[in-house]
Amino acid sequence: MNFGKILTALVVVGVVVAGFVYFKNNKSAFQPEQTNTTETNNSDMTPPSSTEEAPVPASAIATVTTNLGSFQVTLDGTSAPKTVANFIKLSKEGFYNNLTFHRIVQDFVIQGGDPAGDGTGGPGYTVPAEIKLKHTTGAIAMARTSDAVNPTKASSGSQFYIALEPLPALDGQYTVFGYVTAGMEVIAKIAATPTEPNPATGEQSTPLVPVTIKSVTIEEK
Repeated sequence: MNFGKILTALVVVGVVVAGFVYFKNNKSAFQPEQTNTTETNNSDMTPPSSTEEAPVPASAIATVTTNLGSFQVTLDGTSAPKTVANFIKLSKEGFYNNLTFHRIVQDFVIQGGDPAGDGTGGPGYTVPAEIKLKHTTGAIAMARTSDAVNPTKASSGSQFYIALEPLPALDGQYTVFGYVTAGMEVIAKIAATPTEPNPATGEQSTPLVPVTIKSVTIEEK
C-alpha cells in the first residue's frame, strides 16, 4: 500500500472541505454590488427634489409581477424613508417595467432594476445610505458601488436585490428597505433559473433565459 498517495489524497480532501466551509460562511465575498460605468459615483448626488418632498408612507406594499409570477414586498418607510420614496416614485413612473433580473446567484441573491441589463445602469443618481435593517431571507436591499469609490455606502438609484437566505455578513453594508411577505415560491422559481458565467466578471450569475419584471404596483397604507 502506498501511504504517500493516501496521505496526498487526504490532504486534497481536507482542502476541498475547508474551501466549502469557507464559502458557506463567507458570502460577503460575493457582494451584491453595482458594476457602475454609466451611473454617477458621486454619493452626494441624490434623487430629484420631488422625491424627497413627497410624503413617505410608514408602510407600503409593492407587488412585483414577473414572467414567472408575482410576489409582494412590504416596504419600510420608517427605517429607510428616502429609499422607499425613490422606489415608489420609480415604480409609479413605470421605470421597472420590462427590466430583468440580470444577476442570479443561487443561495445568495437575485438582482434587478438595471435599465442597461448588465449591472452598469441606473437613473443617473444615487440615494444616501439608510442602513438599519437586517438581511434575513426575503430582505430587499439596494445594490451599490464598492467602498473604494463609494465610502459613504450610497445606494444605487434603482438596482435592488433580494436575499435568498439570511446574509448577516451584509448587515451594516447595504440599505435594506423591506421584506418579501408573499410569493417566496416565485422568488425560489426565479432563483432556480439556469445561469452561465458573467463574461465581465466570471461569476456564475447571468440567466440563460430572461426573467422579466412586467410591472411594479404600489399600495400605500
